[in-house]
Amino acid sequence: MEETITILIYIHAFLGGIGLLTGTGSAIVKKGGKSHKKMGTVFSYAMIASSLISLVIARMPNHENLFLFLIGIFTIYMVLAGNRALTFKNKRKEKADILDLTISGIMLTASIGMFAIGLIGLFQKNETSILYLFFGVFGALLTIKDFQMFMSFSQNKNMWLKNHLGRMIGALIASFTAFLVAGLHISTLFVWLAPTILGTLYIVYWKRKLKVKPVAKRNGHQ
Repeated sequence: MEETITILIYIHAFLGGIGLLTGTGSAIVKKGGKSHKKMGTVFSYAMIASSLISLVIARMPNHENLFLFLIGIFTIYMVLAGNRALTFKNKRKEKADILDLTISGIMLTASIGMFAIGLIGLFQKNETSILYLFFGVFGALLTIKDFQMFMSFSQNKNMWLKNHLGRMIGALIASFTAFLVAGLHISTLFVWLAPTILGTLYIVYWKRKLKVKPVAKRNGHQ
């Protein structure tokens, strides 16, 4: 059993490394270009496969880890929701379909569960409770944004792009965090939270840039 787990861990780490490299490259190159799309595709497949394996590992004997299991779900949600956001670019799409609702619904349920576990952990003085609370609230806010997009994406033409950017950068943050925690064996509260905070600032920066573009066009500056 341990040999099987070890093999799974190596495969998980290898795929995570590919995700980290291609995700970083996709974030650096020109958005929407061929390189961005190709690296983004590899990133998506690598991260989903790596996260699915992590779900198995986190439930194996002597390796049970509820938090890492939920973070695996969180990462899969990020990648799937980020890619599904691209489908709202299609002018023929009039509303969210069952797949969109299922992906966000599962994540919302998991987020509520993480928040509840964190809340209970506070009373029990559990050191990891702050992580459950943080990611529970973060996940809930993201899924609420999803449902807002589902209801108003036809009125806000940039919303699909904002959601795509936010979710994919979120998945990249997860790969960086995994590298620091599992690869470098640095498991402090700062390491768990810092990549998410920095990544969120990066997302806010890009979302503000997207808001400026329509105004510039109307004034004839672009």
